[in-house]
Formats: sequence, C-alpha cells, structure tokens
Amino acid sequence: MIKQTLVAMFATFAISASVTAAPIEFHEFDTVDQEQQFKDLSNTLRCPKCQNNTIGDSNAELAVDLRQKVYEMTKDGKSEQEIIDYMIARYGNFVTYNPPLTLATSILWVGPFSVVVLGFGLIVLRSRKSKSKAVESNKDWDADKEARLKALLDEENDGDKQ
Repeated sequence: MIKQTLVAMFATFAISASVTAAPIEFHEFDTVDQEQQFKDLSNTLRCPKCQNNTIGDSNAELAVDLRQKVYEMTKDGKSEQEIIDYMIARYGNFVTYNPPLTLATSILWVGPFSVVVLGFGLIVLRSRKSKSKAVESNKDWDADKEARLKALLDEENDGDKQ
C-alpha cells in the first residue's frame, strides 16, 4: 500500500516537472563580440506582447521569434543599430525602453505639466476676478446709503434706551 502510494506520488511529480520545464535555447556564435551583441540586444529590446519584459526574459512565442531573428541578424554581421532599426520598423518604438523624442512623446512629457500650469493659472485668474467683484460691490455703497444706515441705527438705539 505504501509502496503504491510512493510510486504514484513519484510518477505525478515526474510528469508535472516535465510539463513545466521550458526548452533551453542554445546559440553558437562566430566571435565573442557577436555573442555579447546578442546578449545586449536580448536584454535591451522589449517584448511587444509582454508589458515590461525584455525579449531575453520573456517566454512568449513572439519573444522567442524575436530572439531568433536577433540571432540570425547578428550572425549575418548586422550592427546593433541596424537590428534595433529593423525591430522598430516592424514593431514600433515600443520595443525600445528609450524611445526617441518625437512630437507624440513630447506631448506625453509636456502635457501633464501644461495641464497643471493651466489649472493653476485658472485658479489665480478666478480668485482675482472674485476679489475685484467684492471691491466693486463696496463701491456701490455711497453716502446716501451710509446716511440711511446711520439713521436706522440711531433710531434703533433710541428705541433700546426707552
């Protein structure tokens, strides 16, 4: 009974371990420089499918394909910049962690700051208008109104004394 249980547990473990094992990629290079370039690009280029993984870290099929393409281009003697340009042409600036400064990216950087400055300016402008309205309402107060108020107060004070 115990022997059968142990065999069943071992079989379950062996099957589950083989299912989760990922294949190991092995690439041969002509020079050490090519190998270093491949490693650098694998850790520099972002996987278009994954949010924040490089193609070297990701196990997505697209990342595997991109690593293979980087390997092939590296073996063909392409420079690092040529490979990056190729990837940008096909997948956009998202594949780089440092996209170039374009109109779209400058709007993303300057936009929030502009909204804050604009909001602050509107607050200052509205507060100045409300202060000027308060001053204007005090200008409506003339000598005639002052005399009427004084008469009413005197009348009320006379009524309190009696």
